[in-house]
Amino acid sequence: MAHRRAAFAATAAGAALALTLTACGQSGEGGSEEKAGGAEGGTIGIAMPTKSSERWITDGKNVEKDLKAKGYKTKLVFGEDDPDQQVSQIENLITQGVKALIVAAIDNKSLGNVLQQAADAKIPVISYDRLILGTENVDYYASFDNAKVGELQANYIVDRLGLKKGKGPFNIELFAGSNDDNNTRYFFNGAMSVLKPYIDDKKLVVRSGQTALNKVTTLRWDGATAQKRMDDILTKSYKSAKVDAVLSPYDGISIGILSALKSDNYGSSSKPLPVITGQDAELASVKSIIAGQQTMTVYKDLRKLAEVATNMVDDALKGKKPEVNDTKSYDNGTKVVPAYLLQPVSVDKANYQSVLVDGGYYTEGQLK
Repeated sequence: MAHRRAAFAATAAGAALALTLTACGQSGEGGSEEKAGGAEGGTIGIAMPTKSSERWITDGKNVEKDLKAKGYKTKLVFGEDDPDQQVSQIENLITQGVKALIVAAIDNKSLGNVLQQAADAKIPVISYDRLILGTENVDYYASFDNAKVGELQANYIVDRLGLKKGKGPFNIELFAGSNDDNNTRYFFNGAMSVLKPYIDDKKLVVRSGQTALNKVTTLRWDGATAQKRMDDILTKSYKSAKVDAVLSPYDGISIGILSALKSDNYGSSSKPLPVITGQDAELASVKSIIAGQQTMTVYKDLRKLAEVATNMVDDALKGKKPEVNDTKSYDNGTKVVPAYLLQPVSVDKANYQSVLVDGGYYTEGQLK
């Protein structure tokens, strides 16, 4: 497989053009082994962060389905938000002789040693959704335009509050994702590129004073952690004022924030809920949006993300250059990782039907 590693190096150096994604054009779970070409129906290791989040379960299923449709076998593991457990799982996958790895990291700085083992075994590595940092042994990155996610959330707040029309001031609180996830920085910086001018002009007021990224992160993207922080903010900073908007980076965090707000009588006729953003269009949050509680979410079509990652694996194992559309943005501290970025979509009560239901992501029955 030495030629495969060489092909990866050539791609990293030369894939400067934005290319369009091609659909795999195959369906069904039981493709023949001959489809896998040079991999001869080999096994692909898939390491996902946790089963506690609906989205990672969906990702795992989608990736498995697409790989099997291409004739591969799969081994899917979940690290249950324990970085040491994920390292151990990946070591086991390498020992078992997987042909490639698709990894959504729990702690993006903890995988250097185990991915050196993968490189020594000539196993290509696709970083899935979360960029793995501090190692040259990441061959490709499949994700969404993460800065755009934050921009969509922030622009929704700006539009909903009428800030461009000169309305204000309004009170806002800021939440970010886990401090060990590289995406957290992109989401937050994307949002702040929109919100900061209004904060500077005092049209948006952060009464807690917590505006720096290291003050607003939520370890492991945990909803209960976010709920506790929101409780504390309401107790200390909102005794005689109300929150008008909350920047939340993820639906699970949004649900926690909503719980804290409801406990403080938000959602009553005298105390309306603030604008609350989210991400991932998880079922509970889409239902919450329909019910008029969470305000919006950023939809990322996980079916397309799985397709990108599995196409990358398939091309690499067949000696082809995987398609990328970004060769500049994602520096992991050791190298710039060639990436294919998909576009996220803002979803609220007005368009969930056309985007999520008509698009086949959810059925009407699931949303009732």
